[in-house]
Amino acid sequence: MSKTNKNLTPQKSILDFSNTEIAFAYKTNRELKKAGWLFSLMNKTWLVNPLSDLGLLAIKLHVPFTKSIVRDTMFRQFVGGRTLFESTPSIEKLYEFNILSVLDYGAEAKTTEHEFNKTMNENIRAIEFTKVNQSTPVVVSKISGIARFGLLEKIQKDRSGLPKSVLVEYRNVLKRIDSICYAASINGVSVMIDAEESWIQDTIDHIADLMMKRYNQERVVVYNTFQMYRHDRLKFLTNSFDKAQEQNYLLGAKLVRGAYMEKEGKRADEHGYQTPIQSSKQATDDAYNMALRFCIDNYQSIASCAATHNEESSRLQAEMIDEKGIQKDHPHLNFCQLYGMSDNLTFNLANSGYNVAKYMVYGQVNEVFPYLTRRAKENTSVSGDMSREYGLIKREMDRRGI
Repeated sequence: MSKTNKNLTPQKSILDFSNTEIAFAYKTNRELKKAGWLFSLMNKTWLVNPLSDLGLLAIKLHVPFTKSIVRDTMFRQFVGGRTLFESTPSIEKLYEFNILSVLDYGAEAKTTEHEFNKTMNENIRAIEFTKVNQSTPVVVSKISGIARFGLLEKIQKDRSGLPKSVLVEYRNVLKRIDSICYAASINGVSVMIDAEESWIQDTIDHIADLMMKRYNQERVVVYNTFQMYRHDRLKFLTNSFDKAQEQNYLLGAKLVRGAYMEKEGKRADEHGYQTPIQSSKQATDDAYNMALRFCIDNYQSIASCAATHNEESSRLQAEMIDEKGIQKDHPHLNFCQLYGMSDNLTFNLANSGYNVAKYMVYGQVNEVFPYLTRRAKENTSVSGDMSREYGLIKREMDRRGI
């Protein structure tokens, strides 16, 4: 996914994720202080959880000033802008530091054919944008953004004997994702298909496999996403590779830990089946790192993206690339973090010459608010200690004496 900024020469520095001077070089003192204030608030669980719920309700009820408050705080930290055009300054600023952007239209929970087609067109518009921007080589597509959730669930549950109306609806879904992947293919762009809940993931995996087989012949156009907090995903990754080898296409693999742990556990309890989630965080970390090793060992046939905020995993991939003597910015070996988070990883990796990107979410405030609440909640500190993000910002503020 590499589109290297040829005007910059990465520094041959030792990789040091604790270097806050490099991590926050792009922020002015004012911007850094504002980020510190915001993360200090998000560090308070008792404040974040009720405010997130109240904020969602206020936006739905169109309470005056709600959108402007959100836009001036969390939105500016975690979202590129309301549109691609509005996101351009953030994208260009990252590119000055050799950091690419993965475009992610943040609208969620769509339910009508009109909304699905709008999301498809927005994905294609993003592809058209990336075609002329060296800094944005990848777009993200969420299948539940172009398909009814209940449809995906029904197909996974009842694989045969589906009524004609369901099959027609499903064919429309396939046409939408195919239109997105085709546009990416002819424009030199890649598409990352997001992972979702386990009870629709088999359907998503099937769609991703179809698209990879169709478009990943000469280069990796399509990536599937593997959530390694599921205990079956390491095996699924190796099986996906074997399938790609047998059917003569390249595998695209975005590796994440996962995003639906509480929801997965709750549903497993309610329906009386074994949870798909790993037995411990250590088991998840082990599976993730084994997946990284597998992808790097087979990097000529797998294009992978280590989409993680975990320092150990990021260091592992960097060290393996160096040990194997692989080109640091090889297009099959990538790092990625969310915009507004883990700048210590992103900027230090880019400064050392690795191929790294930020997940650049964009969309209207009401569309991306569910995404923003997840970012806020994951940055809270249950123990009452400073979150990692706040701790890093505070260290840089102290270093600058502000």
